[in-house]
Amino acid sequence: MKKIIKLFNPVTDLSERRVLLKTLDSKFWASGSGSGNVQKFESKFKKYVSADSCVAVNSGTAALNLALSLFNIRNKEVILPSMSFVSTAHAIVENGGKPIFVDIEPKSLCIDPEKIKDKISKNTIAIMPVHFGGMPCNLDKILKIAKKNGLHVIEDAAHAVGTKFGKKKIGSHGTAVCFSFHPVKNLAMPTGGLIAINHKDSTKFQKLLFSRRWCGITDRNDTDYDVKELGWNYYMNEFSAGIGLEQLKKLDKFNEIRKKIAKQYFNKINIESKMSFNEKCSYHLYWILVKNRQRFREKLYKNGIETGTHYKPIHLMSMYKKNISLPETESVGKKIVTIPIHPNLKKSEIKKIIDTINKSL
Repeated sequence: MKKIIKLFNPVTDLSERRVLLKTLDSKFWASGSGSGNVQKFESKFKKYVSADSCVAVNSGTAALNLALSLFNIRNKEVILPSMSFVSTAHAIVENGGKPIFVDIEPKSLCIDPEKIKDKISKNTIAIMPVHFGGMPCNLDKILKIAKKNGLHVIEDAAHAVGTKFGKKKIGSHGTAVCFSFHPVKNLAMPTGGLIAINHKDSTKFQKLLFSRRWCGITDRNDTDYDVKELGWNYYMNEFSAGIGLEQLKKLDKFNEIRKKIAKQYFNKINIESKMSFNEKCSYHLYWILVKNRQRFREKLYKNGIETGTHYKPIHLMSMYKKNISLPETESVGKKIVTIPIHPNLKKSEIKKIIDTINKSL
């Protein structure tokens, strides 16, 4: 059977195996109150991104849902790009808000700040930028627009763990910044997510999130607990947090490897429409735009290379379909192909990917 170069491939070693066995033997596998490895991971990640506070949850989707729950968005509008995973929009609807889609910048595939201005109304409450593929959005412009209009900035940083904007890591800019630690992400867990909070009320928000991730239970330690509001079963388990602690130690090293691969792709793939090179990007994805996507992907797969389509624009999906025109998003949505960029790639595999793409264009 032909060996396939995988699109995603989590990087692990003995350290993850050890922490799994240690957790297994401890018989302490999960806690709704978020003690043990979960609390340690929150503390380490808070230091890593320089956030005011951090709350770990069981997925990036849970992080988005809980972050939006802090701001009473019912019957309000949240501005976001359509070029994202559908969870970004789902979280808005789940909280009673209305997604307002805007177009993207063609070079970064991140939300276009100039297009945001045109969509702000009296009902707008927040802007939700997505750091697509790990490329940082133009947060200076976005935060300036938000401040001028009294809006919250809730970042979807599912792709951007380790990404920098300016001199600071993503996670220390917006009011709430939501991360995903799905097995395909740069920091991989069996399942996991996190909300980083940067706000004068961060301690209050942290307590609310602790409660809401565990079915509304208000006290982390007291067995005589009370429930005063609705909550969800969103807490992170000890196995995921233990793996996360080990992955966090190696994250910057892994991201440097991704950058080196991205630089080769940018310099050697013979196509104009491709992801640019940026030292501050974490390169969760690397994308190119091709004309006949299906035929192109079939050629690569026949040569043993997995590819992906990230993503179908949300505003074109049946649940969200509206009579709006987002020309850049729609053009990219028809042509985008994502190619392998994980740290497990060998030099020979990187060369094969580049050579095969160039022959298949």
